[in-house]
Amino acid sequence: MTRSFPLFAALLFLGGCQALSPVTPDGSPPVQDSASVPVEPPPQVYGSFSRDTLLALLTAELAGQRNRFDIALGNYQQQAQATQDPAVAERGFRIAEYLGAEQPALDMALIWAQNAPNNLDAQRAAAVQLARAGRYDESMVYMEKVLLGQGDTHFDFLALSAAETDPDTRAGLLQSFERLLQKNPENGQLLFGKALLLQQDGKPEAALELLEDHAASRNEVAPLLLRARLLQGLKRGDEAVPLLEKGIKQHPDDKRLRLSYARQLVELERLDDAKAEFASLVQQFPEDDDLRFSLALVCLEAEAWAEAVVYLEELVERGSHTDAAHYNLGRAHEELKDIDNALREYALVGPGNDYLPAQLRISELLFDAQRIDEAASKLAKARESQPDYAIQLYLIEAEALSSRQQVQRAWTLVEQALAQFPNDLNLLYTRAMLAEKRDDLQQLEKDLRFIIQREPENAMALNALGYTLVDRTTRFAEAKALIEQAHQLSPEDPAILDSLGWANFRLGNLEEAERLLRQALERFPDHEVAAHLGEVLWAAGQQREARKVWSKALEAEPDSPVLRSTLQRLTGSEQL
Repeated sequence: MTRSFPLFAALLFLGGCQALSPVTPDGSPPVQDSASVPVEPPPQVYGSFSRDTLLALLTAELAGQRNRFDIALGNYQQQAQATQDPAVAERGFRIAEYLGAEQPALDMALIWAQNAPNNLDAQRAAAVQLARAGRYDESMVYMEKVLLGQGDTHFDFLALSAAETDPDTRAGLLQSFERLLQKNPENGQLLFGKALLLQQDGKPEAALELLEDHAASRNEVAPLLLRARLLQGLKRGDEAVPLLEKGIKQHPDDKRLRLSYARQLVELERLDDAKAEFASLVQQFPEDDDLRFSLALVCLEAEAWAEAVVYLEELVERGSHTDAAHYNLGRAHEELKDIDNALREYALVGPGNDYLPAQLRISELLFDAQRIDEAASKLAKARESQPDYAIQLYLIEAEALSSRQQVQRAWTLVEQALAQFPNDLNLLYTRAMLAEKRDDLQQLEKDLRFIIQREPENAMALNALGYTLVDRTTRFAEAKALIEQAHQLSPEDPAILDSLGWANFRLGNLEEAERLLRQALERFPDHEVAAHLGEVLWAAGQQREARKVWSKALEAEPDSPVLRSTLQRLTGSEQL
């Protein structure tokens, strides 16, 4: 990409005057400081320079024209330091900002601000650069000058930039905001900044109260948007809707307000209203494909499949959000029972976030249609064309085969994958699960212990080995120790709670087993967990309660082999 700085040698020597004029708007480099919004430009003061300085500045401009911005910046830095001229410092600052050179940008902004104390752009630039450098107290000094000069401040930027700092720094900045608010109680940016700091400190109620107590938050857009976000975070999203509606009446053309309103409608599951609002936004901003994509997603959420197809196809035609559009077109066509078009759209998804989900859907659709060989062929071609995804594609195919009782074919596939990617832990875990289905507990234990040796805190492998040992062997104490390790690593995982409950049952600790299994079932209402809990209750003499648990699970999973086999074993019938 080519960038050039205008040559102003003529300005230097015109009329024999050795002066550096300020850069005109048309002559500035193509990057501006986002904080620079001129209010009333002060009268320009021209500096007189030595011959060496003029030569260095001219060299800098020529270097900029030849894309040697390093030379241009170096010369401007040197001359700004030497001359302390605000115009030279500003020029150096613009170049540093363009290059993303943080320290030079800060150095130049400070020289510019110190030598142009009445220039609000200079004071604002210094404040922003100091905030970026984490020097918040100094930043506030300069920003206060902008405030006193009636310029556009960036207190919101200061507050946002402090989000990742330590609590002491935020506390000091908060005190500075409070001090300035005493003098300027209705300054919207100060209120907004203080509210942001309160939110960052985990005090959303205080932040909301601050904004609600001042008129600025009812009239200015940024505080109003923050109020809506705070209400949503406090689970009071229904209160945000009338607030945003009132804001839209005051600022009917503000895109941020309308977008926030549309998203809030989605949060409240008012999908038809959200769809209408997004459609209006797309009509108002037809070039904004982010809005068009959001509208398509809302249509999908509202199950307006045909309508979603229209907007997604528009995105494809416009070359925007292409992969996501193809993936969601596949989803829509699936819902419309148009499987061929769904497969076609999924196949058009390229590498990226949607690639593997698309390959998974292709696999599932083909396997469900008993087109297993076709699915295998497509996945093999995908592994060849996208080798970076090969392991995940092997796993997709193995899972599809295993879940359809094609265990031997899945085993052969995983062996092929491990020949290509030896010792890959995900493939080894998959082989271990297949080994369990093949009653090859020796291979299962070998693979899982290899994973645990490599990753001692792999809770999933610890739990899988522990559960298998407690369920399929009499090594109960050893199994329980493994599961307890997993539980320490993931104490809320319902699968691990289920395993630990089952281990306690095997060891005869019925009360503890019931407690753990009830926790597991509450977190994850699964038919296998229900089978375990029912069996514990049955063993404890609570047959009626056991039948209630099984009955509820059978309503959700009537064909569960685990539930049916448990019923047959304990009651003599698969029916309740």
